[in-house]
Amino acid sequence: MSESEMVTLTIDGRSVQAVKATTVLEAARSAGIEIPHYCYHPGLSIVGSCRMCLVEIEKIPKLQPSCATPVAEGMVVRTRTPEAVRNRQSVLEFLLLNHPLDCPVCDQAGECELQNYYMDFGCYDPRFNENKKKRKKALPIGPHVILDQERCILCTRCVRFTQEISRTGELGVHDRGHLSEIDIFPGKELDNPYSGNVVDICPVGALTDRDFRFQCRVWFLGSAPSVCPGCSRGCNIEIHYNERFDPRYHDRRIHRLKPRFNRDVNGHWMCDEGRYAYHAIDAAERLRAPSLGREGAHMPAEWQEAMRRTAEALKHTLETHGPTAVAVLASPQMTNEELFQLRGLFREGLHAEHFEYRVPVRESVYSDDFLIRADKNPNGRGAELFGFAGAGSDDLLRRCSEGRIRFLYLCHHDLTRAYDAGMVRDALAQVRFTAYHGPFDHPTAFLADVRLPAAMYAEEAGTFTNFQGRVQRISAAVPPPGKAVPGIEIIAMLAEALGTPLGKGSPAQVFREIAAKFPPFEGMDYETLGDSGQLLKSG
Repeated sequence: MSESEMVTLTIDGRSVQAVKATTVLEAARSAGIEIPHYCYHPGLSIVGSCRMCLVEIEKIPKLQPSCATPVAEGMVVRTRTPEAVRNRQSVLEFLLLNHPLDCPVCDQAGECELQNYYMDFGCYDPRFNENKKKRKKALPIGPHVILDQERCILCTRCVRFTQEISRTGELGVHDRGHLSEIDIFPGKELDNPYSGNVVDICPVGALTDRDFRFQCRVWFLGSAPSVCPGCSRGCNIEIHYNERFDPRYHDRRIHRLKPRFNRDVNGHWMCDEGRYAYHAIDAAERLRAPSLGREGAHMPAEWQEAMRRTAEALKHTLETHGPTAVAVLASPQMTNEELFQLRGLFREGLHAEHFEYRVPVRESVYSDDFLIRADKNPNGRGAELFGFAGAGSDDLLRRCSEGRIRFLYLCHHDLTRAYDAGMVRDALAQVRFTAYHGPFDHPTAFLADVRLPAAMYAEEAGTFTNFQGRVQRISAAVPPPGKAVPGIEIIAMLAEALGTPLGKGSPAQVFREIAAKFPPFEGMDYETLGDSGQLLKSG
C-alpha cells in the first residue's frame, strides 16, 4: 500500500497509522484502543445510532461518533476525556431505564456489553424511580432464536443483518419514539439459512439461541479455533466446550460453535447447517472402542488385537491375490495428514491400486451464492491432491460384487446413504475382509469385520483444504470418546502391525512431510498457516 493512502493521527497520545477510508473506531481498535460501541459492527452498514462511541476530536467543538468519522492526516482524538465518559454514562443510564434486572438468569451474562460497559462507565446513582416498561419476553421467532424485547437496546444490528447479509428481511423496528421495538414482521418467521448469526451479533441478551439456552454458563466454556466440516467452504469457527464436563451427569462436551473472522473465507458469518451440526460429536452412535465380528456380532477388542487381525487379513490378501485385490475408500472428511498417511501406507508401502474417495449423494442438498456449498465435505480438494480420485465408489462396489476386491479399507462412509442397502450388503459379502475406520456406528460399519473408532474434527489436530485451495488448521477441543483415537494414529498402528511403520509423528510433523513431498504445499507449516490459512502454490 502506497504512503499516499495512509494517514497518521494521534489517539489518546499514541501515534497511529491507518488507511484513509478507515473510521476512527477501527483505527483505534487496530492500535489496541477499545472504544465502547453498540450499533457498530464491522460486517454491517454504519448507522451511528447508539451514541456510545462518541469521542473528542481536536478542533471540532462537539463529540463525534467514532464509528462514522473517517481518519484524517494530523487528527488528534481523545477517547476518555471527562466529556466522553459523561456521554457514555448518560447513554447507559438511558438504555437501563427500562432494562429488566435479568442478569442472574440471562444467557448473555458473562459476555454482555451492557454489563461490561456499565462496570467501566456506569452511573451508579440511577435517577429513574418509575415502573419499567413491560414488553414481550422469551418469544420464539424462529427455530433457532428467542427474542426478549425488554432487553433490547435497539442497536438494529439484527435488522441490518436480515436486510444486508441474509437479505430475507424478517426483522424490523416497529412503532416510533419511546414505543419503538424490534419484532418479526407479521406472518414471517426467522428461518433463513443464517439466522443464528443474529444471536452472535446481539450485544445484549435480547436474542438468544434456543439450542444453547440454559445449557451452560459462558464462564465455564473453553474455546478452540477450528474449521467447520459441513461443506467445502471451510468456514472458520470457534468450538466452545464445557471445561467442567462430567460424564456422570450426561452433560454435553461441546455446547456451541461460533463463527471466527476470516476475511477470505467466511467473513464474520456461518450458516445454521454448520452451526448446529456439532451435536454429532457427542451422538449416541459414536464408536467408542474397537470391535471384531461381522453382521452385528461384533465383540469389543483391544487396539492391539484389532490391528493384528486387520494386518493378518491384509497380508493374506497381498500374498494370495496381490495388491490388485486391495482397495481403499478414503473420505473427504479426513484431514490432509490422514490422507497423506493412508496414501503412504497403501500406495507407496503396499502398492495397492484402487484409491477412491467419492460416494454419490442421493438426497438433495442446499447451496447458495453466499457461503453454503453443494459439496458437503471439507477436504475434497485435499483428497484429489493426494490421488484419491479414480472412478468413484460405483466402480469399487462393482469390483467388490465380482469378487475382485478381497480386502477393503473403508473410511467414514455409510454406503447405504448412496446405494440400496441390499446392494451394499451383497457387495461387501464378497469381500473377504472389510475394515471400517470412522467415528460412527451405521449400517455400513455394521457389515465390517473390524471397526476402528476414529476421532472427529473437534477431537484432533490437522488441516483441511477448501474449494479455493486454502489450507486451514483444525485443533482438538476435547478428547475422543472412549478408546477412539485420531485417524493418523490408527493408520500408524496398522503400519506398525504390518511391519512397515510410518512412525507416530504428530500432525505438525506429518504436515511438514507433506510440504516437503507435494509442491502445492511447499513452504507451509502450522506456524505459517496461522489463523487464516494459506493458499496452495500454483503451477
